[in-house]
Amino acid sequence: MRLDALLRTAVDVIVERGFANTRTADVAKAAGVSQALVFYHFTSKDALLSQAFAYAAEQDMARLHAVIESNASSVEKLKKLVKLLAPTGRSKSWMMWIDGWSEALRTPELEKVSRRMDLRWKEGLTEVIANGVADGSFTCDDPAGAAWRINAIIDGLAVQLTVHEKAISRKQAFEWMRMVAAREVGVDPTDLA
Repeated sequence: MRLDALLRTAVDVIVERGFANTRTADVAKAAGVSQALVFYHFTSKDALLSQAFAYAAEQDMARLHAVIESNASSVEKLKKLVKLLAPTGRSKSWMMWIDGWSEALRTPELEKVSRRMDLRWKEGLTEVIANGVADGSFTCDDPAGAAWRINAIIDGLAVQLTVHEKAISRKQAFEWMRMVAAREVGVDPTDLA
């Protein structure tokens, strides 16, 4: 079995069982391979979990970079990033991020991976905001701070939407996300609708 397929299977098992309850034996069984093969690819359970998290996060990073590298205007890029970051249902991606952050409190290897991936998100958003300031689309004295604040609102609302599905509506949460992003960069919220 290829490493890529094993990581995809690990992601599915982690989403179903959670980081804390996933065993290497569970991944091996779901993949239809021996546990020895899992340990051939990963030196420990923590290495498996960390690499599976990184694998899932890289899928998100690819979507982020596609937006950043597109020929869209700065406003359109920010609009797309807010939509991309916003959760849509109980997505694998958000379930991995939320559970990964929680497990990172106890697993140093996972903490390093989640921190690195999280910073890459913020750097991408910072780049879009800074380019928007440079081309006159945005007014913002602190693109990095704005990116962190926008991300913090989206992360917080994503936790609520993913963990407490009925706490607020998706429509309301997305409206708040757009409003915060728009205020941070000095545009009308309808520009990001």
